[in-house]
Amino acid sequence: MQDKGQRKSVDLFLFLSKTENMNGIENILRAASFAAKKHTDQKRKGNDGEPYINHPLEVANMLVNIGGVDDPDIIMAALLHDTVEDTEVTFDEIAEQFGLTVAGYVREVTDDKSLPKAERKQKQVEHAPHLSQGAKQIKLGDKISNIRDVTDNPPDGWDLQRRREYVDWGEKVVAGLRGANANLEKLFDETVEKARRRLAAAATQS
Repeated sequence: MQDKGQRKSVDLFLFLSKTENMNGIENILRAASFAAKKHTDQKRKGNDGEPYINHPLEVANMLVNIGGVDDPDIIMAALLHDTVEDTEVTFDEIAEQFGLTVAGYVREVTDDKSLPKAERKQKQVEHAPHLSQGAKQIKLGDKISNIRDVTDNPPDGWDLQRRREYVDWGEKVVAGLRGANANLEKLFDETVEKARRRLAAAATQS
């Protein structure tokens, strides 16, 4: 039986098997390996302690198989998108290893953790319309993955109100990403609809 990490990565590797860009394949695999090593000791915040690497794998998988993204730089950046924010990796290291374009996408979707959390969240809303097309697609995948987790496997201590507030905030961010990828936007809307149904059902049972 496949675990979550295998399920989230398998379609990405099916994509790799079909592409004729061998250099792109090599670089995407390098990015996946790099991200896995940097996130080795990290877990998602959900109660099941899912390995953190499953999140960037899911985002990259969505971009490829739902969004139809075939630009290796965007796929690499999706795999690497949390490495600077959540590990000791620097933008210079990303640029040296994977190029300035990839580093630029990662920089666009990285929060400044020196700021208070509320300010960081507001800046995501404000900056969303001004992101590049590549960064917008990565951000869409990120929000879909996070709302799925908040719905199905929330962090310990998150009550229904906090989970609803996260979904509301995610919608505000994605409002500024519209027009970047219709298929990902459709999946986001479906994910929000499912989240609201699940949270409403949970509220009636509590």
